[in-house]
Amino acid sequence: MKSIGLLGTKPAIIQLLKEEERESFEGFEEESERNFQKLRFARLRILIGTIVMDRITKAARLMIVSDLDHTMVDHHDPENMSLLRFNALWESNYRHDSLLVFSTGRSPILYKQLRKEKPMLTPDITIMSVGTEITYGNLMLPDDGWVEILNQKWDRNVVTEETSKFPELTLQAETEQRPHKVSFYVDKTKAQVVMKELSDRLKKRGLDVKIIYSGGMDLDILPQGAGKGQALAYLLKKFKNEGIPPVNTLACGDSGNDAELFSIPDVYGVMVSNAQEELLQWHAENAKDNPNVIHAKERCAAGIIEAIGHFKLGSNSSPRDIADFVECKVDHVNPGYEVVKFYLFYERWRRGDTDNCETYISSLKASCDPSAIIVFPSGAEKTLHECIHTMKVQYGDQKGKQFRVWVDRVLSTPIGSSTWLVKFDKWELAGDERCCCVITAKIDAKGSGASDGYTWTNVQQKWLEGYEKKDDSTWLF
Repeated sequence: MKSIGLLGTKPAIIQLLKEEERESFEGFEEESERNFQKLRFARLRILIGTIVMDRITKAARLMIVSDLDHTMVDHHDPENMSLLRFNALWESNYRHDSLLVFSTGRSPILYKQLRKEKPMLTPDITIMSVGTEITYGNLMLPDDGWVEILNQKWDRNVVTEETSKFPELTLQAETEQRPHKVSFYVDKTKAQVVMKELSDRLKKRGLDVKIIYSGGMDLDILPQGAGKGQALAYLLKKFKNEGIPPVNTLACGDSGNDAELFSIPDVYGVMVSNAQEELLQWHAENAKDNPNVIHAKERCAAGIIEAIGHFKLGSNSSPRDIADFVECKVDHVNPGYEVVKFYLFYERWRRGDTDNCETYISSLKASCDPSAIIVFPSGAEKTLHECIHTMKVQYGDQKGKQFRVWVDRVLSTPIGSSTWLVKFDKWELAGDERCCCVITAKIDAKGSGASDGYTWTNVQQKWLEGYEKKDDSTWLF
């Protein structure tokens, strides 16, 4: 079957088409160039629509490609503050015209587990299993074209047979064994010797493989064409072929399996301050004179924010770094920024991290139309001003507790000259309970410019399946 790009094959495209459009595609002959071009257009439409959530209609202003463990996610930060700072920055300044790519060594199972444990955003593209799996959007649709490339000169059975002859290798958990990745643990002192001998044996068996050692203990065997770097190069080529290459790309990592990311031409790179010795050694030997790759002073996601500023890729001022939204005036405000600011203030109010000041309440009321209605997941309705009045008595009720609020997948759609329909996921973490509401809000610009601010005129809420709040008596926004 003829491959047709990012989503791979014809069935993958037809599966995604709206029900009323499918019939016109049924019965198409694969060899028909005219029909092939129609399918190609449909795939492009899906790329620009479903995959990037109807946001990207031209080249992405910035594409961030980041490792997860110890890069985007700091496992030594129990409050997840650097991650939450990045989240606020991305949703307020970049989500509407940029692409977020997670590139992790984790398998899909462990990746999904991490998403349940940490306040992570939803990426546009996910690269998993050390660059052997590429998926798109919230539905994590696989890239069949990438699979075809990896199948070349790869035989998993031969890899398994040869590695069984090395007692130094300890097989990792079954969840980490993937169609194009076989993973082991190996002692640091024995890694180099094992890698050389194993590489020679597999070559004699006719395989073209890549052996990656990272984290001081992990050894992954992949097809030669796989890896985080090759996966990124593949994506960049796809976007270029469609005439929408990202304006700028920033790769972020901390360990040996991230080194390939920094070897891709025309890509900026940041090694976070806590990068491991193996990556720093690679940099010293291969990229020390490359001004486009830096070693950040900040850890994890804070290092990514630092790199955005260092390379002048856009704003690196996170709304979480702003102490007082009333006093602070920001240029080029967009509906996404308004949403992030609103819910960040709500978090601070509940935590008692801001003053119990009538000025703040008045400012909040001024951002809501007096007749604006909020419809709760239960179907009950209140005015936004009533909710703000109720919120006054909640001041500091989460003080000293684990309480955080963040928004994800902010999508703003203009429906008038000064009106936007904004859809987003609002997450709330209270102790061990994590709940999520899918919210659609109607927001109007106050004046002639976005810097004049916005007015909320209507809010509709519904629970995200599986993340309903057990006791919603205190649920407001």
